[in-house]
Amino acid sequence: MASSCCQKAQGFLESGGVDVGETTDAKKEKRGRDEALALARSVDKVVVGKGKKVTTFDMKNAPPDDDTLAAQLLGPTGNLKAPTLRIGNALLVGFNEEAYRQVLGT
Repeated sequence: MASSCCQKAQGFLESGGVDVGETTDAKKEKRGRDEALALARSVDKVVVGKGKKVTTFDMKNAPPDDDTLAAQLLGPTGNLKAPTLRIGNALLVGFNEEAYRQVLGT
């Protein structure tokens, strides 16, 4: 069963008519610290939503150190937080409606 956070993200994307190209079940395909950091370093911007707080990292001009980035990307199990979306050169981690609107331009 998907977490309520993932359900909110899915509902938001569906209501905005956003096409999802590929999905991965985070319970079946776990991504640890190294994979999460590599994914984050492959984009220009990382936007992390946690509750009402949004943290944005400029990965091109002011990338954070690995520990700072990992603290935002990884959940208590040590795996990449869900939901995580890659949209162009941006990575959205966690669900925060404001962050989604900012990246999706809706």
